[in-house]
Amino acid sequence: MKTISILVPESAVMEAVADPRYLFTAANQFLQAAGRPELFNVQLVGQTREIRLHGGAFSVHTDKLLDEVTDTDLILIPALFGDMQRAVELNRDTIPWIVKHHQKGTEIASLCVGAFLLASTGLLDGRQCSTHWAFSNEFSNTFPEVNLVDGGIITDDQGLYTSGGANSYWNLLLYLVEKYTDRDTAILAAKYFAIDIDRESQAAFTIFNGQKDHNDEEIKQVQDFLENNYQEKISVDQLADQFAISRRSLERRFKKATNNTVVEYMQRVKVEAAKRDFEKSRKNINEVMYDVGYTDSKSFRSVFKRITGLTPIEYRNKYYREPELA
Repeated sequence: MKTISILVPESAVMEAVADPRYLFTAANQFLQAAGRPELFNVQLVGQTREIRLHGGAFSVHTDKLLDEVTDTDLILIPALFGDMQRAVELNRDTIPWIVKHHQKGTEIASLCVGAFLLASTGLLDGRQCSTHWAFSNEFSNTFPEVNLVDGGIITDDQGLYTSGGANSYWNLLLYLVEKYTDRDTAILAAKYFAIDIDRESQAAFTIFNGQKDHNDEEIKQVQDFLENNYQEKISVDQLADQFAISRRSLERRFKKATNNTVVEYMQRVKVEAAKRDFEKSRKNINEVMYDVGYTDSKSFRSVFKRITGLTPIEYRNKYYREPELA
């Protein structure tokens, strides 16, 4: 048997507690139906017997308190809700418990922004990690020693697992089911829960918001200029001249402030504008390309695919719907 300990933190997202319990319990049923023994012993673990979530709208009754867990194979850390710093602080007492069990050989998996609690243990220092794309800037600022995988769905680094944003955690749960059972069981679970198995990126869902939580006011001005003039083809040298900053200094300060190079930032701003066009209009690819300041079709398609994980036509087909006639 594999013991799965689902931590129920204060300020947890209710679904991120219930869904893994549901999945691993269902996996037991799939195994039984195939004439095989159940594999997973699933338990809810918390600091108290009852944990009230979402302002008291939900109440979770744990199976065990932290100090009652002697051995477990996997600890799952659900997504947190609200202010991340406050949520981590509310669960500060769980950190030594997580570390202790990891040192005993227990694997640890965080779902979505549960990565904030996992990273607070120090176990992710120098390792790869995924989290919700909307929290990537905050996560990078809070944990600069962790290697955040931009747009990643799943990371697996020596028994430490993380997942991307929101429902991406289903892909990590399927990954773990396959690891502990087999591919057939994971595929059955994917079909039963209607999950796109083996999805590798959350890039198609990402909305780019430039990192402006920094104190370099000149760089903020450069960012604003790029965002307001994405239709233009602007070189780094032109920016340096316009803002009276040497190119070397501009590139160094920009990367430090935004975690993007100037060119990367320009590309992401342009692609974000192109995405909006594809979502709202039937403009062809060349029209959109020119609207966002590109003149080379091959370059535009390459950058768009790298950032979103989809070709321009795939993106439009995914998100655009013809308006219904009145």
